[in-house]
Amino acid sequence: MDDIVKAAMAKWPNVPHCFGWLGLDARGQWFMRDDRVQAAGPFQEARGSLLRHDKLIDFIHRNYAADEFGQWYFQNGPQRVYVELERTPWVWRLQPDGRVLSHTGLTTQVQESLLDEHGHLYLVTDLGFGLVHSADMTLAADAVEAGRWSPREVQASDLPGRFGYVVSPQALQAQA
Repeated sequence: MDDIVKAAMAKWPNVPHCFGWLGLDARGQWFMRDDRVQAAGPFQEARGSLLRHDKLIDFIHRNYAADEFGQWYFQNGPQRVYVELERTPWVWRLQPDGRVLSHTGLTTQVQESLLDEHGHLYLVTDLGFGLVHSADMTLAADAVEAGRWSPREVQASDLPGRFGYVVSPQALQAQA
C-alpha cells in the first residue's frame, strides 16, 4: 500500500466505504460505474466507463486488497472502494517464458488449475484464485500438454464460496 494512502487513513479514519463504483472484468480491465450505470443493473450487465489513465490504474493496482470477508477493494486514500467482479479477484496473464502475472503485474506461482463447465480456466496460486485471461489460452494449452497443469473440473457457481471471495460487495451490502 502506498505511504500516502496510509497517511490519509491515519488522518481520516472514519470515511465511509464506497460500493458499486468500480468493477473488474474477466480481462483485468477496470470500469468506473456512476449512478446512472449502477441504476442500469449489476456489473455483469452494465459495466460503465473503461479506465484508461495509466497512473490511476497503477495506483489502483498498488492499493488492491481483500477484507476479512473476501470483498476486494481499492484503498483510495482513507476510503475503501469495493470492487464488483465479473468473475474472480485476479486475472492471470501467461507469459511465453512460463511466468504467470496478475492483472496488477505481480508474479505468482501456480499451485493448481481448474476448468469449469463453460470452458473457463482458473489457477490457484500463491497470490490467490483467479481466471486465466482469454487471450492466453494457447499458452495455457501448452502448459497442459507439457504436463505442467492438469485441470480439475469444477462448477463455476461453487468458486466464490470455495475460494472465499465476494463477486458483488454492493449486493452483499444491500442484503445486510
